[in-house]
Amino acid sequence: MASSVLSHSLFSTLTSPQSPALENAPPPLSVSVKQPFTTSRSHGVAANFNKISRSLTASCAASDDHPSSAELPIELRYPAFPTVMDINQIRDILPHRFPFLLVDRVIEYTPGVSAVAIKNVTINDNFFPGHFPERPIMPGVLMVEAMAQVGGIVMLQPEVGGSSSSFFFAGIDKVRFRKPVIAGDTLVMRMNLVKLQKRFGIAKLEGKAYVGGEVVCEGEFLMAMGNS
Repeated sequence: MASSVLSHSLFSTLTSPQSPALENAPPPLSVSVKQPFTTSRSHGVAANFNKISRSLTASCAASDDHPSSAELPIELRYPAFPTVMDINQIRDILPHRFPFLLVDRVIEYTPGVSAVAIKNVTINDNFFPGHFPERPIMPGVLMVEAMAQVGGIVMLQPEVGGSSSSFFFAGIDKVRFRKPVIAGDTLVMRMNLVKLQKRFGIAKLEGKAYVGGEVVCEGEFLMAMGNS
């Protein structure tokens, strides 16, 4: 009975509009639970997923239209060397002929300054049967000769005032052979004119030869130009 009275008293105090405690109490906290946060988060994830899917689809479509270099056939990936002077123009400048013309193409030429040329090394070169039958390696002295011929292309040009007939070795220095050159390689040779004494017809050049971007031979060259 006492418990019933106490409960009734407390309930009356909380619910009665005339209760001073209720009039001075702060407004009750809302206990309603809203779900927009969960719904909004799910909607955001779905929207991001759709956006990513559309982006991936567009990227795949672009890849189909423009295949990457890795997808290209190997024969289409590597462009050919440019041609600044072909073999006929080279023959007009250099006096060398088969089997001692060792320059196939000039790919860069700056008058009176430098030249870059290539020599395609093939198993049909006449020095391979003897050097060496079981392991064909281009002789180092022929690499030096090929580089000297590239230097001759610089020297024998009108811009330098060179002779139209010939030039000769006057000396070589600091020549180093870094790697062997074998059949199938493309020898890329750069020769830079360092000093020219026109009065004496003497020129000093620096040269490097490359295969696949790696230095295989380098040295300094002293050359003398012949008379017309």
